[in-house]
Formats: sequence, structure tokens, C-alpha cells
Amino acid sequence: MKAIEISRPGGPEVLTPVERPAPRPGHGEILIRVAYAGVNRPDALQRAGRYDPPPGASPLPGLEVSGEVAALGAGVTGWRVGDRVCALTPGGGYAEEVVTHAAHALPIPEEMDLREAAGLPETCFTVWTNVFQRGRLQAGDRFMVHGGTSGIGTTAIQIANALGSRVFATAGSDDKVRVCEELGAERAFNYRTQDFTALMQEQGGADVILDMVGGPYIQRNLDALAVEGRLVQIAFLQGPEVQVNFTKLMARRLTFTGSTLRPQSDLAKARIADELRRHVWPLLAGGRMAPVIDSEFALEDAAGAHARLDESDHVGKVLLKVG
Repeated sequence: MKAIEISRPGGPEVLTPVERPAPRPGHGEILIRVAYAGVNRPDALQRAGRYDPPPGASPLPGLEVSGEVAALGAGVTGWRVGDRVCALTPGGGYAEEVVTHAAHALPIPEEMDLREAAGLPETCFTVWTNVFQRGRLQAGDRFMVHGGTSGIGTTAIQIANALGSRVFATAGSDDKVRVCEELGAERAFNYRTQDFTALMQEQGGADVILDMVGGPYIQRNLDALAVEGRLVQIAFLQGPEVQVNFTKLMARRLTFTGSTLRPQSDLAKARIADELRRHVWPLLAGGRMAPVIDSEFALEDAAGAHARLDESDHVGKVLLKVG
């Protein structure tokens, strides 16, 4: 099969087209014939040598795909060969075929095409586990997400809005601010020209903040939280080390938490998939949310897709067309 490997740690140019043996599904796994693969920040970190795959996972990049079930491993129920699926993968998504745990796949809504569906798994799993499980976001809560036009941001805005929260977002231009508000944010702030901390304080503070920036944003986020607010960290684009005054955390009973998705157990991911099927997939079927697609690149041009991601000018998901 055709695939993309990381020839050495580095920039987008190290992503190299290769021929690899096709994988075979083991017990509890399915083989997916890939139509599209999503391109995500963890892929770029792995490419740079800063995010090793967990033991036993494919060394090839790619954590989400859409396609058709091509084969079933022993013990798999609930899927048939030919079913249209989108799935979280432990790695290996930048390839014509990939293996993943059967419980980490979800059906594609009838009205959605394979291209759109490739933009669902990584963002939906990440948003659900961090915003709703760890952040405990409820209807009526004030929720703020940084990077509102990223894949994570566009997904978080739509789900939180559809489930009844008041949504706020930050973005890096006035055009991106408008996109956030069109997707369902009550207000979005241009972080280059506006003080999001002060503006959230005017709203009464955020009950939940989802942040992937880190660095100096950590103190600003803590200051922007309401009493008993929750700050959920999923990345550190501006660095993981910073001096922070944590007295407000105690005085205002704040929670500072975070997670990474890839190292979690198969059972934990299966539970997330089950909750997505029950709570988020009806929103997709009902047209209350949809993945936002920025751009599409051929599998052989994975380097171009990563360059697009690295520029941070994208709105929504960057995809690779595989099949």
C-alpha cells in the first residue's frame, strides 16, 4: 500500500511517500480502506520528534480517517465489510489502509460524505473528553475556547452551542472572529487587538476554558475564570513552563486540569466513542453541526498539508485525500 512515513525529525519536507505492507486486523480490530485522513497538531509534533507513538502503535503518522471497513478481526461485532466509518486510530492513518480498534470507529451519517467525515474523530474525541468529561461543561455555562477557527475550535464552538452553553472564542483576525460567531459563538475576541481576560471578566468569567496555547495564557486564563471555573489544557503552543500565581486557584476554588488523547487506554477511548454516538452524532444527523474543512491535499503531498497547518492560517480541518 501507499503510505507516508517520517524519514527523520524535522519540518514538513521529512514526510516521504513509501510503499508498505498492508496491515492486518487483530482481535477486536477492523481494517479500514482509507478515503481521507485528517491532519492534526499531534502529527506535526510527531514529525518534529516531540510526540512518540505509544508502544505497539504504527510509526506512521495519522490519527483519524474516514473510509470503508475492508476486513474484520476476530471477535468483532457491530460492523460489516463495506460499512462507511470514521475512526480514531493509534497511528498509521496516512496510508491506503489502517487498522484500529473496532470500538473506536463511528458510523458516518447518511447525509455526510467521506470527505467531511474525516474531520470528525480527532476533534470530537478531544473536545468531548476535555470539555464535557474533564471540564464538566453544562447547559447555561460560559465556555471559552482559544483558537476558535482551528479544527478543535470549530468543533468545540458548535457542540457547546448546540448543547446549550454560552460560547466565547478567541481568534487571530477580525475575519476569523466573524467565522467563530457564525459557527455559534456569542462573542469572539481578536487576541491581537483585544484583552480576552478583561472581556471575559465583564461577562462574569468563564466556567470552562479550553486552551492549547499555554505559556503566558495560563495566568490570563486563570484570571478569566469565574468562581469554581475549570481550565482545561490540551497543548502548549507557547510553551509548558511559566511562572504562575496560584493563590487565585485556592481563593476562587478553580480547577486546572488537562489531558492527551493518544496514550489513553482502548477502553477509555471506547467509552468516549460511546458518549459521542449518544450525544454528538444526533447533532450531526440533525444538521445542528458539521465539520469545517479548510483544505485538501493529495496523500503524496502530505508535506504541503503540514506546511498549511504550520502556517496557522487555516480555518477548520486540513485533510489528505487517500482513496
